[in-house]
Amino acid sequence: QEQLMESGGGSVQAGGSLRLSCALSGYTNCTYDMSWWRQAPGMERERVSAINSDGRTTYADSVKGRFTISRANAKNTVYLQMDSLKPEDTAMYYCYTDRGDYSDCDLYAGQGTQVTVSS
Repeated sequence: QEQLMESGGGSVQAGGSLRLSCALSGYTNCTYDMSWWRQAPGMERERVSAINSDGRTTYADSVKGRFTISRANAKNTVYLQMDSLKPEDTAMYYCYTDRGDYSDCDLYAGQGTQVTVSS
């Protein structure tokens, strides 16, 4: 059974870096557009970045120039390189499959990985 798993979260001081990974395990014929979201306590979930199957990327204004999303050679694996981290980046980060290349592709959401940035 397919499962979307994030890793790479942790605690870091302001100005530091973290790299999040997200991989869809199991076998699938689908290739997905994928995205990273985050949610801080008491805040709405925010879309941080996305990448489609062609490699086109989008970023929230709050992370432009600091975060970089990329795809691995392995299908349905993406990374989020987070540099110059700020305390306001503290949140639970979630990975999603946005859209598959076939109409019957199931969609998945990860369980989340915590990122904590201290000042």
